[in-house]
Amino acid sequence: MAAPGTLRPARRPPGWRAPGPPPVVPRDPAALGPRLREDLCYLAGDWRILQRVDGHRWSLDDLVTAWFAARSVAGSPPATILDLGCGIGAVLMLLAWRFPAARVQGIEAQAVSVDLARRSLAWNGIQERCTVAAGDLRDPAILPATARFDLVTGTPPYLPPGTATASRRVQCGPCHLEYRGGIEAYCVAAARWMTAGGLFVTCAGASAVERVGAAAGAAGLAVARRLDVVPRAGKAALLSVYAMRRREEVAATQVEPPLVVRDAAGGRTRAFGAVRRDMGMPL
Repeated sequence: MAAPGTLRPARRPPGWRAPGPPPVVPRDPAALGPRLREDLCYLAGDWRILQRVDGHRWSLDDLVTAWFAARSVAGSPPATILDLGCGIGAVLMLLAWRFPAARVQGIEAQAVSVDLARRSLAWNGIQERCTVAAGDLRDPAILPATARFDLVTGTPPYLPPGTATASRRVQCGPCHLEYRGGIEAYCVAAARWMTAGGLFVTCAGASAVERVGAAAGAAGLAVARRLDVVPRAGKAALLSVYAMRRREEVAATQVEPPLVVRDAAGGRTRAFGAVRRDMGMPL
């Protein structure tokens, strides 16, 4: 029996071959495939991700955060990775694809997102080394007391409650509004579970530089590097991505040249094409 949802076809240029580790094809695709109002989309290489058609979907924030994290630790690949508030698992899966020997853990509070993420892991055959814990990242008991990770990532919501109207779309309200904490809560959680010498990579709206710095400092962290992301040439930055370490490990913050996603004519820039290539996506 075919899955009741939508299987999105691959959109690839002629001759392009999917890089990276191949997925393990499920024995019963219909059991793991998209359900009503869901679709199954290509993510990295031949790996796919389940998403609600009417809900939260993976975005530029996820891609750039995963890429910046992967680039930051490329010289010393992490054995363990934690993604805070992992949602449907986009950052988690991008990093699992990029580091096929790593064990990857996610934490997510929304039940619908936990279900989608777990089914995506099973679809790609990586559920033995990638898991998602259902719960609040602010709760220290959500993971074993001894749990520590070489790389921690997170894409927090950007908006304090009361500053915007919550979307009625499935999952979207908590993905945008800080119902369970914002960057401050993510920094505290990252500091709790990072190994000595570990790295925390996160993102925030471009106007939140001072807030992010204060949140890092309050958690005993400091910003080692920052990358501003500009959606189109000539426009202001949309978001910033941060790499943090323990405060004593950081002498000063390095601000990198901005990443411009599209040129003035609206085409993808060469720099953004390199981001997609690095994360297993067609140019």
